[in-house]
Amino acid sequence: MPSQGAPHAAANDDGTSSFLTDKSAKIFLAGHKGMLGSAVHRRLTALGFTNVVGRTRAELDLTCEPAVLKFFDAERPRYVILAAGKVGGLHASAAAPVDFMTENLRITTNVLTAARLSGSVRKLLFLASSAVYPMDAPQPIPESALLSGPPAPGNEWYAIPKIVGIKMCQAYRSELGMDAIVAAPNNLYGPREPFPPESAHVIPALIRRFHHAKASGAAEVAVWGSGHQLREFTHADDAADAVVLLMERYSGAEHVNVGSGREVTVRELAEMVREVVGYEGRVVWDTSRPDGVMRRLVDSSEMRAMGWEPKVELRDGIKKMYEGYLTSGCVTDFKHEQPKHV
Repeated sequence: MPSQGAPHAAANDDGTSSFLTDKSAKIFLAGHKGMLGSAVHRRLTALGFTNVVGRTRAELDLTCEPAVLKFFDAERPRYVILAAGKVGGLHASAAAPVDFMTENLRITTNVLTAARLSGSVRKLLFLASSAVYPMDAPQPIPESALLSGPPAPGNEWYAIPKIVGIKMCQAYRSELGMDAIVAAPNNLYGPREPFPPESAHVIPALIRRFHHAKASGAAEVAVWGSGHQLREFTHADDAADAVVLLMERYSGAEHVNVGSGREVTVRELAEMVREVVGYEGRVVWDTSRPDGVMRRLVDSSEMRAMGWEPKVELRDGIKKMYEGYLTSGCVTDFKHEQPKHV
């Protein structure tokens, strides 16, 4: 449970309007084209927010400190939601540790520093990740498990910048009184353009593999690991609802877990994706490959105490993702290719 700053009422102590009633205020949504960022953008638009500002990387390189400082000086946002970052699955981060470390550290420090210096930001929300927790954390994982051990091997290149972000928000709150809060979602999935590459997380990777095998007529699909790992998946639309709720009701020093509370084994997940795609071949489990963390279920009781409940069922979310994949322009002719490992 968060140790400081319980959820507060809609009106601020200084008499200013709350987030949900401040719909004309400028919100800088960093990462507005990403999976979670685009879900937050859709949610804010549906709620009637009229001044949500986003920039693509071509328009604003968040790893460049002078560019970020200039942007904040010109735009002077009242709220900041930091959903930008370099993302990918375990194998992607393990293959490019320098990029994952440096890009995510630069984005985090540049945006938080610019928000502090601008003088215009009333509230900032930083999106962390359940990857910050050690692999031997108690299950379900409470927020207090942070830094009780090292992150999972191979995952530290992504996890450490997220831990830095959490601690920066706490430092800014403690020393400077900045209302910086943190959400830590667990295994997000959902629609995104363009469709994530094969180095991305497990659900889009499985969708690609099974569609590939179906289109090419392959007899089997090989998936890494034993398949006995338990995973909790949270749809991006549900996470976006949590982000809005935290912006409205939470002002505390400790990060807040965001997880659906529903676990499946990777075998069950693969079977679900196989059925949605309509692939009728075999699934072969390559047990020579690592499983990673065997279980990662977060304790989201703090979010539920604020009234948040996930709505999207996993199968429904996967079905919509596959429908999006088929219309994304990412589908190619696989007839002469062989399916690779997930």
